[in-house]
Amino acid sequence: MSEQKNNVRSGGPGGPGGPGRPGGPHGGMMMGKPEKLKDFKGTVRRMLGYVVSQKGLIIAVFLISILSAVVSIVSTKLNGTIVDDFIATGDIPGLARILIILGVVYLVTAGASYLQNYLMINVSQTTSATLRRDLFTAVQKLPLKFFDTRSSGDIMSRLTNDIDSISNTISQSLPQFFSGIITVLGTLIAMFFISPILAVVAILLTPLTIFTAKIIVGKTQPQFKRQTKELGALNGYIEEHMSGQKIITLFGREEQVESEFSEINERLAKAATIAQSLSGVMGPLNNMINHFNYLVICVVGALLFISPHFAISFGDIFAFTLYMKNFGRPINEMLNLFNTIQHALAGAERVFDIMDEEPETDAPGSIELSDIRGDVEARDVCFSYVPGKPVLKHASFHVLPGQTYAIVGPTGAGKTTIISLLTRFYDLESGSLTIDGNDILHVTRDSLRRSIGMVLQDTFLFSESVMENIRYGRPSATDDEVRHAAELANADHFIRQLENGYDTQLTDNGGNLSQGQRQLLAIARALLAEPRVLILDEATSSIDTRTELAAQKAMLTLMKGRTSFIIAHRLSTIRSADCILVVRDGEIVERGTHEELIEKKGFYADLYESQFKTGMAI
Repeated sequence: MSEQKNNVRSGGPGGPGGPGRPGGPHGGMMMGKPEKLKDFKGTVRRMLGYVVSQKGLIIAVFLISILSAVVSIVSTKLNGTIVDDFIATGDIPGLARILIILGVVYLVTAGASYLQNYLMINVSQTTSATLRRDLFTAVQKLPLKFFDTRSSGDIMSRLTNDIDSISNTISQSLPQFFSGIITVLGTLIAMFFISPILAVVAILLTPLTIFTAKIIVGKTQPQFKRQTKELGALNGYIEEHMSGQKIITLFGREEQVESEFSEINERLAKAATIAQSLSGVMGPLNNMINHFNYLVICVVGALLFISPHFAISFGDIFAFTLYMKNFGRPINEMLNLFNTIQHALAGAERVFDIMDEEPETDAPGSIELSDIRGDVEARDVCFSYVPGKPVLKHASFHVLPGQTYAIVGPTGAGKTTIISLLTRFYDLESGSLTIDGNDILHVTRDSLRRSIGMVLQDTFLFSESVMENIRYGRPSATDDEVRHAAELANADHFIRQLENGYDTQLTDNGGNLSQGQRQLLAIARALLAEPRVLILDEATSSIDTRTELAAQKAMLTLMKGRTSFIIAHRLSTIRSADCILVVRDGEIVERGTHEELIEKKGFYADLYESQFKTGMAI
């Protein structure tokens, strides 16, 4: 669209393609100190808000966790009973009965575990679907300037990878967390019931596990944040360069692109390796600590067993060591969960970052535009994309209903910026823009944009049928109205020659059509929307002369009775305009009809003379 925006998109400072971009070849953020979560507590609180919306299922999971923990605790005690009452006494029939009972208990536990997982999958999928919906809704409400400095691949990564990470964490980690807490508490009570002394020893050994886990978690948290950002950068690079594969091939940049991709890919691999290697230390370290704890418990238990002052059986010591395992295992699992959880929280924070971006909003008391005449006036309008670098300086003009104004000037002069302000893709810094006397800052964006039709140089079509693409601007239009709009746009003839006519499915951005055919569909789409104000932004600059004649005829039909703005490089389109605004360095330096401007022998006349002599476009 605008010249400034194009500069940002194609690699201006700080833009997606520039040296400061996270996915660029020299992205600086990867080499510095890894970034921690900005708001750990706030992110957790917001995630819990999404999860507890499924409180009915979560309560059911919690109850199942209690049941599983109780069964586990009771069955563990039965193991000690088996040793003392059946194995030691040689009661084989009794041993068989108790083993059958244990088998039934374990079957019930397995069924409860399956039900718990099933319920948590429902919770996680519902939560992720809600998150994805809220994020997508938030993206739809963001101003255009947000997308000027964000890679679409990075946004895609947040919608897919980050939310998938959250979903997996909820489905896998939450049940373990519930079960872990209940198992630890229940096991601790059972351990005290068997031997208070051994239970105290077990408690004294626990801080060693927690302390080491805390150190590891502190190291891994920023690394997972870094890994998540690197993944978004890689996705952005892939999406951008897959879309521009023709240009890459045309200019022979394959080797450079491969090199840049490899650099980003290596940074991701390095970040993931560091994060997951640090995370992987947790398991072996905990196993070592657990073995040490078992050794201590066995030594203390043996001393108690041989002491005449303490009544503890061999079966009790056996059951206690099993309890010790059940006591340490959930603690280890919950500590290990912190690695998974912090990875998910890093993704959640990235999702919330976009949700927290300032959306497009209408000023209080904004009015709805309807049935406008098309009287457009700009008064002393100023605007800058970057503060301190004005792109438009004190621009003023007045277009009466039904008039056609052309805007010409060198690339980067500010032509398209005028249009971007009129449609409120950006809001002006000073001055005013009015339609039928209504300041557009006090008009709802939706009604404003419904009143304006646009045909751009780069036509975008969706991967739907030709019929639905034309109908996009007015979904309520009938099939006959769509065909009539196509006829007026001189598109009906080629549409009927397509394999399935109006029902032909278009590929990505209409890739199975020529540029001229896509342009005619865009004109038909604008015709069907029936706007009162029309914008033609270099609408014929990318098509051949023969197709241009058909497109110009269609545009004349489209402009009839409408207030029209034309940004065009080919003077054949603008010679008949009611007024031509000549923009240079952000200022309107000349205005008048084609004949008047030629007679002035000023900047416009020089542009026209240059085009006439060299055949180059203005």
